[in-house]
Amino acid sequence: MGFFKDFKAFLMKGDIVNLATAVIIGGAFGNIVKSFTNDILMPPIGMLLNGVDFKDLKYVLKEGVPETVVNGETVAAVDAVTINYGNFIQITLDFIIVGFCIFLALKVYERTKKKEAETPAAPPAPTTEEQLLMEIRDILKTKQ
Repeated sequence: MGFFKDFKAFLMKGDIVNLATAVIIGGAFGNIVKSFTNDILMPPIGMLLNGVDFKDLKYVLKEGVPETVVNGETVAAVDAVTINYGNFIQITLDFIIVGFCIFLALKVYERTKKKEAETPAAPPAPTTEEQLLMEIRDILKTKQ
C-alpha cells in the first residue's frame, strides 16, 4: 500500500496539478489558434495570393499511378510522392501565432504582477504585546 500512497501524494502535488491544468488549457488554446489561423487568417491571405490554399502547395517528386486493369487483373494504385511545403508553412504560421498570443498573455500577467508589487501592503496589526505597551505608554502620559 505504501507505493500507491506515495503515487497518490505525487499526483496531488501542486506542481503536477498545475502542469496537468496547463497541458489541458494549452491543448484547448491550440485548437482556438488553429481555428483562427485556418478559418479567419488564412482565407484572406490565400485570396491575396490568387486563391492559393497553403495546404495544397506541394512539390511532386514522383507522380502517382491510378488503379488499372491489365489482362483482367487489377493492378494496385501507386501513390504520388510529394513534399508538402504548404502544410509546413501553415504549421509554422500556427506556431508563430501561438507564440505571439502566449507572449501577449505573459506581458499582461507581468503587468498585473508589477502593479501588485507596486501597491504597498497594509502595515500589520499590532500584536497583543505591542497593544499592552501602547496602553501603558498612554497611561504614563496621562499621569505626568
